[in-house]
Amino acid sequence: MAQELTLQEVYRICDPATLGCRSSAEVGTRDIIIGQDRAVSALRFGLDIKNKGFNIYVSGVPGSGRTTATERYLHEFASKKPVPDDWIYVNNFKDRLQPNAICLPAGRARKFRKDMEAMVKSAIQDLKAMFESEEYTRHKEELVNAVQQKKQDLLDHLNQEAQQEGFVLQPTPMGLLSVPGRKGRPITEEEFLKLTEQEKEELSARQQKIKGVMEEATRKAQNLDRELRKRLEELDREVAEYAIRQHFEALHEIYSDLDEIPQFLEDVRSDLLDHLDEFTGTQEDEQNPLDMLRPRPRQDPTRKYAVNLLVDHGEQEGAPVVVEMNPTYNNLIGRVEHEAVFGALVTDFTLIRAGALHRANGGYLVLPMEELLRNPFAWDALKRALENQKIEIEDVTERYGLTTQTLRPEPIPLDMKVVLIGRPDLYQLLLRYDESFRELFKVKADFDTQMDRNEENIQNYLSFVCNLVNYDGLRHLDQEALARVVEFASRLVDDQEKLTTHFGNMSDVIREASYYATQDGDELVRRKHVDRAIEGRYYRSGLIRDRIQEMIARDTIKITVTGARVGEVNGLSVISLGDIRFGQPSRITASISLGKEGVVDIEREAELGGPIHTKGVLILSGYLAEKYAQDKPLSLSARLVFEQNYSGVEGDSASSAELYALLSALSGASIRQGIAVTGSVNQRGEIQAIGGVNEKIEGFYEVCKIKGLTGDQGVLIPASNIKNLMLKEEVRTAIEKGEFHVWTVTTVDEGIELLTGIPAGERQEDGRFPADTINARVDARLRELAERMEKFGKDEENPESGKEEK
Repeated sequence: MAQELTLQEVYRICDPATLGCRSSAEVGTRDIIIGQDRAVSALRFGLDIKNKGFNIYVSGVPGSGRTTATERYLHEFASKKPVPDDWIYVNNFKDRLQPNAICLPAGRARKFRKDMEAMVKSAIQDLKAMFESEEYTRHKEELVNAVQQKKQDLLDHLNQEAQQEGFVLQPTPMGLLSVPGRKGRPITEEEFLKLTEQEKEELSARQQKIKGVMEEATRKAQNLDRELRKRLEELDREVAEYAIRQHFEALHEIYSDLDEIPQFLEDVRSDLLDHLDEFTGTQEDEQNPLDMLRPRPRQDPTRKYAVNLLVDHGEQEGAPVVVEMNPTYNNLIGRVEHEAVFGALVTDFTLIRAGALHRANGGYLVLPMEELLRNPFAWDALKRALENQKIEIEDVTERYGLTTQTLRPEPIPLDMKVVLIGRPDLYQLLLRYDESFRELFKVKADFDTQMDRNEENIQNYLSFVCNLVNYDGLRHLDQEALARVVEFASRLVDDQEKLTTHFGNMSDVIREASYYATQDGDELVRRKHVDRAIEGRYYRSGLIRDRIQEMIARDTIKITVTGARVGEVNGLSVISLGDIRFGQPSRITASISLGKEGVVDIEREAELGGPIHTKGVLILSGYLAEKYAQDKPLSLSARLVFEQNYSGVEGDSASSAELYALLSALSGASIRQGIAVTGSVNQRGEIQAIGGVNEKIEGFYEVCKIKGLTGDQGVLIPASNIKNLMLKEEVRTAIEKGEFHVWTVTTVDEGIELLTGIPAGERQEDGRFPADTINARVDARLRELAERMEKFGKDEENPESGKEEK
């Protein structure tokens, strides 16, 4: 039979005396992840295993503390790991579009960059000083003068040859010109015209001879110029090598233990010697008209010797833990920035910027899954990096041919663990639709939403409260307030034996309670402040709930909580608005008629019923057939409806209420309207557990309070839901005073007895039910309907048989 619950059964209190402290100030902090042993085990496994693809997906609902707990665990785990190497990008002197990546031990990259800057600066200064020295100038002048003397000797010899042949050499913008002459002067035009033809021919022949001599002299002069340039270049290189040797040798000695640095220093030295004119100011005076359009960054000749410090772990302790909350494509893999110069975008290796993958390389990267999927190309870029185990910085537009020439930095090897944090449904979707996800994220760390309510976890909960108070600068909670927090943690999961791990909600309640304590001028947060914070949250979000209750009070929504009616029962449902859930009673009615349609769900016919609700209604037909149709056909047409429902029905928690309405309609027994019903039912007539039991009971209590408490009202729930009861204080007070009741049942028979006050009746050995019981009435009514249906069928077949013969 139905059992009425006591005050102790509808709420599990937390005895403040068992907490072992007078306030949260006396509770020590514990640096542990509370209530997530399974997730912690998965994290430890995923972080320890070194094989490819064992990255981690942290699954949990938002607010469960998944991100904070994961970060804390990663920092603790990473602190014991070695510091990874630094990375730099340097100029590739063979192909500037493909900068070289160089790995250095942690902390040495920063020092190398500083040493390179100092070395280049000192080398250039010494270089300029050497080229401005008197000794260099003297050597250079000696070389130039020697060549000039040789060129002068050539010119003197050429003049002598020309004079012997009767010519004079004249300088012109086009070079030397041989003209006929007399006595060392050019002849006039008149003198030339007076010459005979034979003299002119002889003059032309001698001029050709002189021209050949001049060409030979010109070649010799050009060879002298080339020789001079070569000698000057050799002098410059010799002087430059002497000037910079000590600088490069000193740096080479410091970094000789690194594989790639010596080669880079040699490349810098060679390039500097090949472009001395850029540093000594000895370049030709010829200027290109387009020089003014050159990008300004190129005006600094030492920029190509700079070191781009991409990743610096000089001050890092342990392996890095990087949390990238905005995982865009560029924020993940890095970018090549550009500078606008005279309307053009230019770039070089110094404008390469690191992404989260670079900063976390050798450590751990935490990414929010939803944001990762929301940003275009980011998810594909991450998978590509993990599959190839290298980081390639590329412009995303290159994949679509929408970019001009740009840099292609040398890829950097990738060795890290990626931890994705997302919802459980995203994990299932990725498993189903993304083939590479299963191969790249083989470890799932599942964060639970609840934990056992035992002494250890309660102490952990108190430690969480202490941590929060200290971190946020809140007021500490006294003993009673701490007990109330524990009780509310059980209410949030609707379980007397569990505590919620949704620490986001709990944190907000504690913050609000601290605010109210401050408003009242209390040093400690009291129980009343916690209650006020909880009620305040419901009040702020309870507008729709209050409007529905107002419509019930004004009889706009018809709910009867007194008296008894046939074929009518008060069912209970839960409305969830995201930030608030509340219970609402609904009038369920059943009508019976002759027919073969069976149980018809009007909600389904009107397309307002969901599939689970439809399943629950279909189960009713199975129950009726199993219990009453073993010796006769089930010949009825029964219709069930949620009165004044216009928004849809889903779930099977009202299936027992619908069955009670059917049994009432079939038996003619009235159902007490002061008792609301919730619970699902199976084909064997067993009442099964449902969700939202606290909200349903409290919702019906509010309606009864509005309509007037009579002392006979209450709610009928499944016995398997007793452990889920954590009713609010007002309802508990009413129960204690006998103004409101909560009953539990395990079968339909127990429920119908309580609702009608008539015994249900068990089938006897002869197959019949005891007289004057609900089951006997139902069985008799169904038999009557079957017989009438059979008679109706015969009358339909022989319409004349019923007429009287005359």
